[in-house]
Amino acid sequence: MGAAATGWRERVEFERRLVHATGTLYPVPYLLGWLSWTQTTLLLLLSVATAAALEFLRLVVGLDHAVYRTLIREYEADAVAGYAVYQVGMAGAAAVALTSVASPTLAVPAMWMLSLGDPVSGALGTNGPREPKRPLVWAVMFLVCVAIALPFVVPSFGPTTGAVVATVGALTATVADGLPPVVRGTTVDDNLSIPIGALVSMVIVAIALG
Repeated sequence: MGAAATGWRERVEFERRLVHATGTLYPVPYLLGWLSWTQTTLLLLLSVATAAALEFLRLVVGLDHAVYRTLIREYEADAVAGYAVYQVGMAGAAAVALTSVASPTLAVPAMWMLSLGDPVSGALGTNGPREPKRPLVWAVMFLVCVAIALPFVVPSFGPTTGAVVATVGALTATVADGLPPVVRGTTVDDNLSIPIGALVSMVIVAIALG
């Protein structure tokens, strides 16, 4: 029984990381010039609506759907699951980039810090929803996030400002991943705090140094 439970958890974690990684594709049509950022945001909002419907069926109706059996951790059985929060985080970052103070230049790396950085971090070690990660995981997550951000921000803001913007965004994402914030006793899911936190911090620094 113990071995079966361990195997189930390992499968769930692997498949969750695959879902995280596939989220990297969300802004690709925009980067290739196939869609506008508004259209990209609308598609992401559609994904939020789909996830909300699945969670309603699971939590309210009690339907044991395939997404539940594939992607949900044990502690998420009676709460909104991480895959749904992931969609909200991605769509939220995209929506913020529609405002005059942000842009896809900052939103795309913030989204990829979640879709690429978080799976790398998770592969290096597991922890509970309120447990901090090991220093090595922090370091790797930070380096991955900086590497993601630099190709976007340096051409837009120059090497010095761009490096600062990338560093601050990466640091924010690393803290959100490695030390999940707790608000009124509730842990803020890093699927939400990584992209939104990274984007907002980069916007603030870009404005301050601009």
